[in-house]
Amino acid sequence: MAEVFERQRRFQEDLVRRRGLRFDETAWIEKQALALIVELGEVLEEAGYKWWKNPEPVNRAALHEELVDVFHFFVALCLAAGMSADDLYAGYLAKNAENQRRQDGESDRPGYRV
Repeated sequence: MAEVFERQRRFQEDLVRRRGLRFDETAWIEKQALALIVELGEVLEEAGYKWWKNPEPVNRAALHEELVDVFHFFVALCLAAGMSADDLYAGYLAKNAENQRRQDGESDRPGYRV
């Protein structure tokens, strides 16, 4: 995962240099979050979410491409927020453990006791 973050960091640095982009931290976070939302919308389009239209089979290749785009902008957003691959992994492990405690009724959080 660290390689993915490093590749994305280099890509973004090159993009900033080539295009002369100058945004503050808040603007970068907003732009990356917006791009992520747009890509998630494209995932929905590929999944055929429009129940009012005739259904079509999911084009898995196109869906996979959109999911890669989501991942691309998710990593970019992590970098904009100052998060490393190790930070993401540690945060995931902690949250996953808490989610399991919640489902097992062992969390101190309200609404999860069984």
